[in-house]
Amino acid sequence: MGIAGSAGRRRILVDLARQRLRLVEDDALLLEAAVSTGRNGPGEQRDSGCTPRGLHRVRLRIGAGCPPGTVFVGRRPTGEIYSPELAARFPERDWILTRILWLTGLEPGRNRGGRVDTLRRYIYIHGCAETAPMGVPLSHGCIRMRDADLLRLFDLAPAGTLVEIQ
Repeated sequence: MGIAGSAGRRRILVDLARQRLRLVEDDALLLEAAVSTGRNGPGEQRDSGCTPRGLHRVRLRIGAGCPPGTVFVGRRPTGEIYSPELAARFPERDWILTRILWLTGLEPGRNRGGRVDTLRRYIYIHGCAETAPMGVPLSHGCIRMRDADLLRLFDLAPAGTLVEIQ
């Protein structure tokens, strides 16, 4: 894609209409998975609950070496492993599990800076409970994935990987 510092020609493409994520390198498809994006649809404003569009980059990768199902709060592992019993005890939690790919916007005024800054909105690609529906927009703005798909993506998407959300 020609952006300085990008992780080669590998990039993540998120299709909001189809609720699909693809990891591609040149013309090769490396991974395709169902996702769940913002319940409030696409949008860039802070506190909107929307998934930001446009060109992004994986800024930080969090959770390497943690067991699948690790619960994160504030991007830190809590020491808990997700289970239906834990979910029943804390029904109000927005479960961020297993790994986090924290995104930063690359388009000033669209998804970078001010009230539209993806990084400051804490927009991630992250794991969720196996019971959470995929293919349906239900998140608070993040891109949710099944743990197995996320683990594969995490291994294949280094920091700097471009992410295009359309």
